[in-house]
Amino acid sequence: MKIRSTAVTLAAIGATALVLSGCSAGGGDDGGDSDSITFWVQEDLPDRVAATEDIVAGFEESSGIDVEVVSVAEDQFAQLITSSAAAGDLPDVIGGISLPQVRTLSANELIDTDAVGAVIDALDSSTFSEKALELTADGDTPLAVPSESWLQMLFYRTDLFEAAGLDAPDTYDKVLEAAEALNSGDMAGFVGATAPGDAFTEQTFEQVALGNDCQLVNEEGEIELDSSACVESFQFYGDLISNYSVPGAQDVDTTRATYFAGDAAMFIWSSFVLDEMAGLRADAMPNCPECAENPAFLAENTGVVTSIAGPDSDGAAQFGEITSWTVTAGANAEASQAFIEYMMSDGYEDWIAIAPEGKVPVRFGTPDEPTVYSDAWATLPAGVDTKAPLSDFYSSEVLDAVAAGPADIARWAIPQGQGDLLGALQGEQPVATAVNEVSQGSDAEQAAAAAAEAARSVQESLQ
Repeated sequence: MKIRSTAVTLAAIGATALVLSGCSAGGGDDGGDSDSITFWVQEDLPDRVAATEDIVAGFEESSGIDVEVVSVAEDQFAQLITSSAAAGDLPDVIGGISLPQVRTLSANELIDTDAVGAVIDALDSSTFSEKALELTADGDTPLAVPSESWLQMLFYRTDLFEAAGLDAPDTYDKVLEAAEALNSGDMAGFVGATAPGDAFTEQTFEQVALGNDCQLVNEEGEIELDSSACVESFQFYGDLISNYSVPGAQDVDTTRATYFAGDAAMFIWSSFVLDEMAGLRADAMPNCPECAENPAFLAENTGVVTSIAGPDSDGAAQFGEITSWTVTAGANAEASQAFIEYMMSDGYEDWIAIAPEGKVPVRFGTPDEPTVYSDAWATLPAGVDTKAPLSDFYSSEVLDAVAAGPADIARWAIPQGQGDLLGALQGEQPVATAVNEVSQGSDAEQAAAAAAEAARSVQESLQ
């Protein structure tokens, strides 16, 4: 097994960076070795790369197929995939790709959909989450093999909420009520992402917006960011940040740090924070006053809300991400299929064990053991420097909410057949820009209109 790191995770791909004119895409079949493949993997943290290498070694030993593992980081992925496609030197398999990435690769005809479908058939589609299969397909055509999910959630201090007699913050009104009640000189009522040009800001707002039935596009594919529901969502988030948060642009690191310091009553983050909040990762330890004596204090006193219902919603929606495997156009299809099948069967439990807090399985089991993987997930030790099951720190209500998330994930644009637009917007981030503006007091209607206009421009460029 050859390991090569490009010091780069897979995340936001902009379709505008992937406009390929007249170039041929080729993987392992074009003059390559039939007993070897190249695999680009999302995990670029050293401990996760090492764990991936161990799993891949097991496949090589059992199959006789050599795998070159290339660790790729998110800020380099678009450039690397573009240059590789133009040179006819795509990897055979890409693992850990997000839903927007899948759509962008598909829009540029870089996926071997027959190979992907063959993997799903071999594994049996009935063993997967129906929602995951739906989100990773274009109609009846599978674009990727869904592997695992992470959820975006609102985390809140249950001890503070109980002391103040507040309900769980699962609606716009309850969030605002709690933020106002708990905001003080020493404590922000809420902290959330506001940094412009940041995918995390867009993801945070997308969860808030979905809860109010604010959609990126309608069923006809028309941009809806300037709809009344979206304006209301921008207004809600702007009020929350302007009145009850901390100053300055906030990102993935600062929001976590503020909550971990005990300086915020609520924050929005992904399920990847669960092990860190439990004190299992030395480089991201909680440092609240109570945490000095009990590093797991925040984990023991934090509840989660998976969806926040707005006044315009008939029912709250859960934002999350499905990460998947795909086979590229021109790849060594037979070897690639065998590799993904292994990673989703013999190697699957070890794969999700790399970071169970953010790798909730969407393949629940096998035809003979329908829940073997989901059952195993609940017992897997999380953490980096210290390992322990999440059940040692979190209530069953919290873990049940995380485990149930894949069945209820909603995303902008994909259900309306506009997934390529979602991928394209990752490059320009007009929603993150609008969020940043309203967080500084700008008019919500004007910010929404500007975001909608920018999205329409991107949409036109795809036609």
